[in-house]
Amino acid sequence: MGVSSVEVRTRLEVKGGSVGVRRALGRQFEWLWAAYAVSTFGTWIGFGALSVVAITVLDAGPAEVAALSAAGLAVGAVVAVPLGPWVEFRRKRPVMIAADLIRLCAFASLPLAYALDVLTIGQLIVVSVVATASRIAFDAASAPLVKTLVHPDDLLTANSRFESTRWSATVVGPTLGGALIGLFGPFVTICVDATSYLLSALGVSAMGASETPRRRASPPRLSDLVDGWRIVIGHRTLRRLFANTVLVNGLIMAGEPVLAVLMLGRLGFPAWQYGLAFSLPCVGGLIGSRLAGAVVHRLGQSTALLVTGVSRACWPIGLALVGPGIGGLAVVMVIELGLIFCCSVFNPVYVTYRQQLIETEQLSRVIAAWSISTSLCIAALTAACGLLAAITTPRTALVVAGVALLATPAVLIRRSADVALSPRARSADTSGVR
Repeated sequence: MGVSSVEVRTRLEVKGGSVGVRRALGRQFEWLWAAYAVSTFGTWIGFGALSVVAITVLDAGPAEVAALSAAGLAVGAVVAVPLGPWVEFRRKRPVMIAADLIRLCAFASLPLAYALDVLTIGQLIVVSVVATASRIAFDAASAPLVKTLVHPDDLLTANSRFESTRWSATVVGPTLGGALIGLFGPFVTICVDATSYLLSALGVSAMGASETPRRRASPPRLSDLVDGWRIVIGHRTLRRLFANTVLVNGLIMAGEPVLAVLMLGRLGFPAWQYGLAFSLPCVGGLIGSRLAGAVVHRLGQSTALLVTGVSRACWPIGLALVGPGIGGLAVVMVIELGLIFCCSVFNPVYVTYRQQLIETEQLSRVIAAWSISTSLCIAALTAACGLLAAITTPRTALVVAGVALLATPAVLIRRSADVALSPRARSADTSGVR
């Protein structure tokens, strides 16, 4: 399935004697977008649900909460290693539907186990593993599907819609989830999250797109498992973006369990305030994602990536200053607002650049390798951060993670001019990619 087979409606508008073309993104994309929206809202309503269950139901401490996050991500990523090459030669929609249904079953098992009084940290880790592997499979299938559903010039618009939807969900989700937890307990949000995966599977199914999977030119080989990393490392610009995004995401997420323990435990914030601290600042993400196209138009792709990539690393160190009461809540909100705004501009720009740079036939294995590396990095840094918090204090761990983040722009800044060239102008540098 290629762009030529996609329903692309155009409308000509005459303004001031000039004719412009504005494309609709098509019915199939709209269904995919709706499926993404409902599962994203479900995910953010259940924001931090596993950590909340571990802390409030199973009385887990900082090391156990960090182990929950780290082990789930690490094992899930390892399990997902064969998925990139496998997804590449499969129809993408059935893979996405299966990933949603697997996550539905995994999360639905938690309230059942609680009702039977057999819930353990081990089961939470297993659910986290399954969720991580399924997410990687879903992402590996959806990225090339999006690229075939929309016109190449509309990729940034499509990715900005996904980003905008994600931040819209984070505005509403954690606050609603925190309120639901306060009223009914943490398992109601897990049930909502599980249901959202069912609705997502139905949405993907409703796309009705026919696909012809690419045939293998040769039998599967063990070396296929590392092709995604080989493609990334073989391209000088791509590997810089890869290193920067993996490190930044890892260091940002590593502080989340520690911050949860600090706010929900030692500082005594109720669950609804914890959710509010992360939901309201996401208005910045909604604004930033909508401005991404204008920022690229004004600054150019290279400068937009560089400015927002550097600025997003400067905020998290301030989380170590959080204290009790309204003042502490305000500190978290201001820091999250700045961080989220910068990330929401950077993300669709870099995702679009990556889609443009990589051939559609190779995109699944690259996305899988990227996601696996991110998950492993988050797992390792989360475990280290949790261990440091247990040995010292949560604040010390947040300071160390924040200082490390301040060093990450060095990877992006070095030879940043590499990013300035458009993918079409860099054919000489993409011999390792094509």
